Amino acid sequence: MKIALIAHDAKKPEIVRIATAYEEILRQHELYATGHTGQVIHDATGLQIHQFNSGPLGGDQQVGALISENQMDLVIFLRDPLTAQPHEPDVNALLRLADVYDVPIATNAGTAEVLLRGLQAGFLDFRNLLRGKEDKHA
Repeated sequence: MKIALIAHDAKKPEIVRIATAYEEILRQHELYATGHTGQVIHDATGLQIHQFNSGPLGGDQQVGALISENQMDLVIFLRDPLTAQPHEPDVNALLRLADVYDVPIATNAGTAEVLLRGLQAGFLDFRNLLRGKEDKHA
């Protein structure tokens, strides 16, 4: 599966804790991340991660583009709900695309853990489940 990892600045330590705790699960998948998030995860875990631009420089939109092309299976986006983001429209667009294309998205650590445990247990095979929906958005 293709998994995107994104975290606002205040949530970077939290996404590193998640990536470290679920490193063995994540290692089995193709990982993508926005700029600085990908770097801090790689530095902490050694996981291979395709890094996009930082969120404010278009990284959120790059992830969104993959979602719209049915090329992203899961997104973990730890948002900081208490800090205004200058690229909030990009964040909202990414969340909307995840909803439109039925891509599971976790915006907090609790939901991220549920999705990763589901992935580990084999409950999340959205590639096969959603194959019939690919034509829906053509």
